[in-house]
Amino acid sequence: MTVFADRVTEVGPAAPFLISKLVTEARADGVDVIDLGVGQPDFPVPENIIEASHDALDAGQTGYTASKGIPALRSAAADYLNRRHRLAYDPEHIIATPGGKHALYVTIQSLVERGDEVILLNPSWSSYDPMVTLAGGRSSHVDLTPYDFRLEPAIDDVAEAVTNDTAMILVNSPSNPSGRVFTDEALRGVRDIAVDHDISVISDEIYKEFIYEGGQQSLAAYDGMFERTITINGVSKAFCMTGYRLGFLAAPSEIIEQVGKAHVHSVSCASSISQHAGVEALLNTDVDEHIGEMMQVYERRRDAFVETCADIDVEVPLPEGAFYAMLPVAADDDMQWAKEAVRKAGVGTVPGSAFFSPGFVRVALTQSEELLVEAVDRLSSAGML
Repeated sequence: MTVFADRVTEVGPAAPFLISKLVTEARADGVDVIDLGVGQPDFPVPENIIEASHDALDAGQTGYTASKGIPALRSAAADYLNRRHRLAYDPEHIIATPGGKHALYVTIQSLVERGDEVILLNPSWSSYDPMVTLAGGRSSHVDLTPYDFRLEPAIDDVAEAVTNDTAMILVNSPSNPSGRVFTDEALRGVRDIAVDHDISVISDEIYKEFIYEGGQQSLAAYDGMFERTITINGVSKAFCMTGYRLGFLAAPSEIIEQVGKAHVHSVSCASSISQHAGVEALLNTDVDEHIGEMMQVYERRRDAFVETCADIDVEVPLPEGAFYAMLPVAADDDMQWAKEAVRKAGVGTVPGSAFFSPGFVRVALTQSEELLVEAVDRLSSAGML
């Protein structure tokens, strides 16, 4: 009999992929499903990036690369973070990874000891807690739901969650799944807690280009935060390159040295072809034009979805960034609700319990306005809203 490690058996399957499997099965059975569970942009990869991918193949760039990334990509990533997000990284502060998820995974593996606590701000992305568990740590959950998913009024709760075992605070803004963009005052509150208690912070900024109004300063740019912050970013969302599996982390040299060990012993390096495509994405894509066009579409979809829900007296907190919304549902078991929604209403969503926010489902605004409105109509007609 095979005996599995407790840290693995304690982790459940990823809810978004479970729902995706149900959607695929329902469609195979002839059910017409509007899939609002998939968390990836529904826009094409910019043509210049596709051409760069072809060029890399034609040039035979198909072997292993330096573990932390080809010099051109590390330089391009540092340039992008500094230029777009007002940070101050050098190329040696960068590790290229197979997706932003792996950047998170190896960082947590490298900084979290068995028994350490990591503070998560709920709703939190569904893979954060399992990553902490797989590292032997424990998640300490701070619920933002009573504050309409806002961090600023919950800063005292974050401070109270700090113990002698706290190793890290994990911040994701714009937030997947809530779409909240944390205010400057909220981020300063995180800074004060981290500095006062000498705690590391992961700042997951993969959705940072997706803010509907205004902007947001990166956590590493606040006083006292550069030396304790690991910034996570990548090309999957901003450049519609989810299948390329290319992310990167940025951190001080001493952190890079240690995280690099977990990285090289787990995956060796990121895809060579993806790295060359990533250089083109980060250096030669008109980000303002590219993102601007997407955000105009997402804003129209967001407004159509929220307004349609309001028409049937369902109040959805208005997302301020990313391309998600949290839809409240009257269900004791939101996973069962999500499963029934696929079969009964033909709508795919992700249960809020996967993000430690039961009573909601996450909706991805990655379908047309018309389909988003129809999805609400279907759920309402099926008696699910």
